[in-house]
Amino acid sequence: MTSDCLFCRIVAGEIPATVVHETDATLAFRDIAPKAPVHVLVVPKAHYADVAELAKADPALAGQVLAAGAAVADAEGLTQDGFRVIFNAGEHGGQEVFHVHAHVLGGRPLGPMVSS
Repeated sequence: MTSDCLFCRIVAGEIPATVVHETDATLAFRDIAPKAPVHVLVVPKAHYADVAELAKADPALAGQVLAAGAAVADAEGLTQDGFRVIFNAGEHGGQEVFHVHAHVLGGRPLGPMVSS
């Protein structure tokens, strides 16, 4: 855990979140500024700055994050009509919190890009 990391603090229970799915290694919770009717963030409980760092350091955990995203999509009823999983990496990639996280979005047609 990194004490100044927002998502580490959520994982530790220091900051409340609406949790929708949890495993031993991952936590999924609703985004506080949703870009779609369903917008859930999936994080590994261990701290990695971005998806590239996670994939290099622990490919199995990266797979668990993807599996958790699929479980969230299923639980939220998104699998029939479709959904999107997005990883933003780095400042130029639009990453705002530097703890790797997947965005699971759906619940409406999203088109080619997600807009604010």
